Amino acid sequence: MRSCTCKNRVKLLRCRPSGLPSGGPFPDRFAAATDGQDVVYPLSQQVLRTDIAGQPLEWIDFQDAVRLYHLRQVAYACGVTLYHVHGGYNALTGHRSIVKVNSIIATQGEHHGLLKARNHYTPPLSNPALFARDAHLCLYCGGRFHARDLSRDHVTPLSRGGLDSWKNVVTACKRCNNHKAGQMPEAANMTLLAVPFTPTHAEYVYLQGKRVLADQMEFLLAHFPRHSPLHKRLAGLI
Repeated sequence: MRSCTCKNRVKLLRCRPSGLPSGGPFPDRFAAATDGQDVVYPLSQQVLRTDIAGQPLEWIDFQDAVRLYHLRQVAYACGVTLYHVHGGYNALTGHRSIVKVNSIIATQGEHHGLLKARNHYTPPLSNPALFARDAHLCLYCGGRFHARDLSRDHVTPLSRGGLDSWKNVVTACKRCNNHKAGQMPEAANMTLLAVPFTPTHAEYVYLQGKRVLADQMEFLLAHFPRHSPLHKRLAGLI
């Protein structure tokens, strides 16, 4: 096992060179890997994919991860082992292929992550990502709500020339949004609890994650800007 060669190293995370399964890319049986731990991960657990430089790219499922191993696209793997995936038998050796799928894998190819990390990159705006950015808090009353009770509010209303962009939208409960209506916050006697911001690509990858594991979170945090508002929001400080 060797240390991670990413430009932005993350402490406590170790990486291993990738191995190629001798059988086909599609497994016929799955086993959650524990490496001596009493942890069983569901097959829906997402794998964090990065480029070879360590820039976060996207979330993939275990099937896509196994396919990348089979295509020799995985340069190294980090984090905990999620699964041992058992494939077919090699016709020459009789050995059965076993692929360890880790929570973080770095892949060969063009550095799309580096391109998206540039300052001009703006991730697509969606309500799920917006609600995650604001930690499912109404940024007017401060209450935490389920997604079904939240809405997208335009700080400067569209009717007043406001844009449907990250820096002009906040998460608001439906009650506060209805009260504000087409007014500016000051006119409605409402105060924003935090300033809206545009996520970086690494932050956006986090916002799209489901059941983000501790090692994946540690890896992503190392790629957040030092003064990112998400640091406080993840710590429950708004």
